[in-house]
Amino acid sequence: MKLLNTYDDRETAESAALKITGEKRLASERDGTETIYNLFGQPTWANFYKLGMFNLPQLKEIVDQRQAGQPYDETKHQGIISMLKYAAKQFELEIPEHWL
Repeated sequence: MKLLNTYDDRETAESAALKITGEKRLASERDGTETIYNLFGQPTWANFYKLGMFNLPQLKEIVDQRQAGQPYDETKHQGIISMLKYAAKQFELEIPEHWL
């Protein structure tokens, strides 16, 4: 398990934990006078998509448009891919070929 995301409130953190699959754990910690909630889980593209991270929902729209032969924002696509390359390295994941 790895740290997937950090949340400022308990309700949002618990809601996120319910969305992901696989082994998971929600841990709280105090930072001065505030409590933050850390969501640990399996670092998979599916879990990141369910959490709305790394612009994956936008990437899905772009890939769908491209596969349908429709125009799409190539600059935005390349920006998302650049971010995913960093995430893939950090979480030891491979970017699916059809996303590129």
